[in-house]
Amino acid sequence: MAILKIARMGHPVLGRRADPVADPRAPEIKRLVADMIETMQDANGAGLAAPQVHVPLRVVVFQAPPDRGEPEEESFDHTAPLTVLINPAIEVLDKETDGGWEGCLSVPGLRGWVERTAHIRYAGYDTEGRRVVREAKGFHARVVQHECDHLEGILYPARMKDMGKLVFESEFSHWLSKKGGDDS
Repeated sequence: MAILKIARMGHPVLGRRADPVADPRAPEIKRLVADMIETMQDANGAGLAAPQVHVPLRVVVFQAPPDRGEPEEESFDHTAPLTVLINPAIEVLDKETDGGWEGCLSVPGLRGWVERTAHIRYAGYDTEGRRVVREAKGFHARVVQHECDHLEGILYPARMKDMGKLVFESEFSHWLSKKGGDDS
C-alpha cells in the first residue's frame, strides 16, 4: 500500500466527470482502493474519491464515525463503517435539505457551509463485485454526497449558496463563536 498525492482545487482531474470502472474486482482497482484508504486515514479525512488521487475513475471510500456531526433524530443511525463504493449512484429519498460545514482534502485550509439533501439511498459495488445499498441521513448522507460530487467534477464551494460562509480553518472557531452555526 502507498500514500498517494492528493490533487488540489484547480487541478484538471478534479474538474471532469470520472469514468466508470469496468470490473470492480480487478487487481488494479483493489490496489487503488487499498491506497485510497491508507491515504484518507493518513490525511485524517472522512472520505476520498479516486479523482482526488489523480485517478479519474468512479471510486470512493468513506466513513462516518459516531464523533462526527450531530444526529437529528435518535431513530436513525448517522454513522457508517469504512465503505468502498465503485460506480456509485445516489437516490434522493426526501427533498428536505440540511446545512453543515464541510472541508475537503483537495481544498485544504478552508471550510464552507453547504446545503445537502438530508435523506438519500446510495448503491454501488465493493471490490468483490458485491452490491452495496444503504440509506443515509446526517453526516453519513453528507459525506456520501460530497465524495460522489468529486466523481462529477464538483468541489463543495460550487454547492455553496453564500460565499460569505467560506472561511479559513484557522478562523473557523472564531467565526462560529461570532455567528453561530452547526459544525458537522
